[in-house]
Amino acid sequence: MTDFAGKTCAEFSALLASKEPVPGGGGAAALVGALGAALVSMVSNLTIGKKKYADCEEEVKGILEKSEELRVQLLGMMDKDAEAFETLIKAYAIPKDAPHRADDIEEGLRIACTAPLEIMRAAATVAETLHLLAEKGNSTAISDVGCAAACCKAAAESAGLSVYINTRSMKDREYAAAVEKETDELMSRCSVLADEAYGIVLGKLR
Repeated sequence: MTDFAGKTCAEFSALLASKEPVPGGGGAAALVGALGAALVSMVSNLTIGKKKYADCEEEVKGILEKSEELRVQLLGMMDKDAEAFETLIKAYAIPKDAPHRADDIEEGLRIACTAPLEIMRAAATVAETLHLLAEKGNSTAISDVGCAAACCKAAAESAGLSVYINTRSMKDREYAAAVEKETDELMSRCSVLADEAYGIVLGKLR
């Protein structure tokens, strides 16, 4: 069992740079999403307890609780994505004359989409917290809200590519279309929310 989230930054980046199939883009997307959630938590912590921001303290406490839950979830996705991809690799390694090979590959492709979709859902949920922090959060950490927005958008877009590379090979095109539809919607929603928050931050800094 791997523990990519438990690696140092240097160790993980070295593994990512190697020729090994995992970790890959999905694991990187999960990590970037977790960093976005961590930045949301940081800004929330810097806002809570300050008289200047007392009017939004309860809302920010709710954001902090949510962002910490998502940060841990996204870190877990680093391993889940790798495990799912390894299942697909094993399916492709089955002898070509094996009667169940095509079914195993199809199932492997479906499994390989699960973690990226979860990453996208989590990133979009983190992005939902950004507007309030951009408008009402601690102004000394406003740039970190913008960084969180950039991380959320990058995580969703990167994870989306991990979905598309698998759906394109599926034989069940109806199932593939349904997965792609959710992926499109998540990518769009996360992008809109992140861009909105980023724009607010940029407007306050320039």
